[in-house]
Amino acid sequence: MIRLLIADDHPIVRAGLRRIAADHPGITVVGEAASAGEVLQRVTETPTDVILLDVSMPGPSFIEVLQMVRKEHPSVKVLVLSVHPEDQWAVRALRAGAAGYLTKDHSPEQLIEAIRKVYRGGKYVSAALAERLATGLEAGASTVLHERLSDREYEVLRGLGTGLSVKVLAERLGLSAKTVSTYRSRILEKMQMMSNADLIRYVSDNGLRN
Repeated sequence: MIRLLIADDHPIVRAGLRRIAADHPGITVVGEAASAGEVLQRVTETPTDVILLDVSMPGPSFIEVLQMVRKEHPSVKVLVLSVHPEDQWAVRALRAGAAGYLTKDHSPEQLIEAIRKVYRGGKYVSAALAERLATGLEAGASTVLHERLSDREYEVLRGLGTGLSVKVLAERLGLSAKTVSTYRSRILEKMQMMSNADLIRYVSDNGLRN
């Protein structure tokens, strides 16, 4: 029996995922979480095999949650479930220890297949992402500029790229304005850009908006 923890901040989404799991033998939902903090609490309190982890929840970023789960509960598999396209978060999720990445436009059958595959120790990614990863390995390095950034730099890029000011973004990320400004400088240097206008154009052109 696969013990599944559903982590999503939308009650309707959690209810839908619970119903999908209930329709398939061999999977039981052992808990739900609506925030990053609840994920860590539930997985500590309840024996869990697989976590369905949403990308956007209150609290620490899902990357931080992933890293903490992998460190404190290494036997637990994490399948990231997201509305964001693969080119935004999938590679970072896998690097942080996710066993798979699935966008929410997939069918219930594909979700169940992914849960069972990661439970058995496999990795679940789409055929398109698998090809992209293989191409990246052959090339030796990614040619996508934003993949040169750290996870936090990437968050700052997306924030500034949607037009947020340094002050507002700092409040959202729980950082000081000075720290966000430092990240901004690093991003501009790594991506060989000159201004926020360049970042906004890049985020728009590459579909990285929230």
